[in-house]
Amino acid sequence: MKNTVDVSVDLKALALQILPIAREAGKAILEIYHSDDFGVETKSDESPLTKADQKANDIICKALEALDTKFPIISEENKSIPYEERSKFDSFWLVDPLDGTKEFIKRNGEFTVNIALIHQQHSVLGVVYAPELDEMYWAAKGEGSFLVTKDGDTRLSANHFTRKDKGLNVVCSRSHMNDDTKNYLADLNEPELVPKGSSLKFLIIARGNADIYPRMGPTMEWDTGAAHIVLEEAGGSVINHETGKTLLYNKESLLNPYFVAAGNEQLGS
Repeated sequence: MKNTVDVSVDLKALALQILPIAREAGKAILEIYHSDDFGVETKSDESPLTKADQKANDIICKALEALDTKFPIISEENKSIPYEERSKFDSFWLVDPLDGTKEFIKRNGEFTVNIALIHQQHSVLGVVYAPELDEMYWAAKGEGSFLVTKDGDTRLSANHFTRKDKGLNVVCSRSHMNDDTKNYLADLNEPELVPKGSSLKFLIIARGNADIYPRMGPTMEWDTGAAHIVLEEAGGSVINHETGKTLLYNKESLLNPYFVAAGNEQLGS
């Protein structure tokens, strides 16, 4: 289910330039995470905002703007760019400086820095850094998917499975479990639930430690863009639950539809 979009830049080389940017943002996040003052505010949509979100956003945007290869930036914490303007973007950076703010506030370590490059509505480069875990995930279209830790680099490969398999590991959100998700689970054969926060839900599948993540609830494009390509390059997919096609980006509404992220699903088995 991989996309076939061409992009003219060297995606692998560009991805390697993004890794230190994500790490620097993660370092700033951890300084606040281990302090006594998160500076929590409530945004207009009732979601939380901390000093860490704002600090990481500043670091990432300034660093991306300083790169030789320049693209527009759409970030969760930046002022919204009108669709009339961004619909003309052929390529752009899609940034969530702190994905999993609720997990950050709970101090459970399950939060990430997400930086994606979107080209013609497809995710073609993604870097996801989990600062508290010190795990760096990255992928570029056609180049594979990797996990970088202090122990070295590991190429990621998602599990092969079929929907009929018994005891599939199904990733669920620590913060969201609604009736639509429960109905989806009811169609599986004795699934085992794996709770996980932020974009780590995609990455546990990319690592082969889980099989499916059904998201039957609201997410935004910046929540999924970076981890999307990491999972795809590991052999998985992120599919619009309604259309059965790959999840697309830079829609008129930046709200994602329901989707299912999965490992290497064997169809017709």
